[in-house]
Amino acid sequence: MKIIIETIPHCDHRYETVGDWYVDQDGNWRIKVSKMSDWRREILVAIHELTEMTLCANDGVDENAITEFDKAFEKERAEGMHSPSAEPGDDPDAPYRVQHFVATNIERTLARELNVNWEDYDNEVSSL
Repeated sequence: MKIIIETIPHCDHRYETVGDWYVDQDGNWRIKVSKMSDWRREILVAIHELTEMTLCANDGVDENAITEFDKAFEKERAEGMHSPSAEPGDDPDAPYRVQHFVATNIERTLARELNVNWEDYDNEVSSL
């Protein structure tokens, strides 16, 4: 197994997000994270994505269903249907809601251990 985690310019994501994961044509797990003001914040997003990806793979949650849900959610957000700070994975209809919830809990725990202020971090994530 090969897992590739990259920090990229925010505008280079496949859609509006700060963290994205997928399996590439060679079967590698790929995680892309927006460049942020602090490497610890980038690690938090990466760990969230890796946790979510691992749980979705384990639970049989289809990657394409997640991507399509996220893209539709972001389109709806642009149309004013969701608040700017809403997370697609928190939506009751998200196919990966449980996995996202677990990943967020791990992310919060790690933030505390890294002395990253959650509110400041969340504000940066929401502003990208």
